Amino acid sequence: MKYCSIGSGSSGNCHYVGYKNTNILIDAGLSGKKIIEGLQDIDVDAKSLNGILITHEHVDHIKGVGILSRKFNLPIFANYNTWMSIRDKIGKVDENNIIIFENDKSYSINDIAIKPFSITHDAVDPVGYSMINERGEKLSIATDTGQITDTIRENVLDSKLVILESNYDKEMLLMGSYTYALKKRVMSNIGHLSNEDASKFAVELINKGTEKILLAHLSRENNFPALAYETSNHILSENGIKIGKDVEIDILRRDTLSKIHEVGK
Repeated sequence: MKYCSIGSGSSGNCHYVGYKNTNILIDAGLSGKKIIEGLQDIDVDAKSLNGILITHEHVDHIKGVGILSRKFNLPIFANYNTWMSIRDKIGKVDENNIIIFENDKSYSINDIAIKPFSITHDAVDPVGYSMINERGEKLSIATDTGQITDTIRENVLDSKLVILESNYDKEMLLMGSYTYALKKRVMSNIGHLSNEDASKFAVELINKGTEKILLAHLSRENNFPALAYETSNHILSENGIKIGKDVEIDILRRDTLSKIHEVGK
């Protein structure tokens, strides 16, 4: 499987996953034009997309969903509560392209098996996703979650590649300009993961065989890439894990494509 981040952060999130003849997006929180151009940059024709998986209804995850579905006749995959929340925000789409799934039940899009699992965020019914190819190699996405639950562990721990939220540095957040209410929301169990929380979970992931961890959804105001990386490096080192030897760590940027990461290589 191939993975590329087209955008990651509060200004827009969009992930590409491809395997054999299957090409899917997880979220489309950028403009349709930017997503199409991002796909072109990695030699993927948007016409070849097989669907868009939605994690939750916040605008930085759904901005381009409607236009892409209409332009390319694309199915939109969401659980019922999320669909009810986004349907009036994305414009009219073909009813045949509305695919409702149940959390924790697997389904397939061509060559990729997909399992949505519940996460904790201030949305109606947010999910992460695990994607498995025919060789049993798994890639998982867990962003926009305020805590690592047993459900997340159960679904993510045996993944080869994990896209994991590392949203904020706690000291930067507490000293920053956010209101007290917003700071409290970000740090809550339905907010976001801190660098420290992400790094501690990374230790668990690596001990269960994860080979690559991509730190995602970094806050513009309360984090920066070097800090997220160094926090990971510090906590992993304390646990006897060496970046570059035991695991690959990369930071997904807000406004630029990531490199293409391959699962199973």
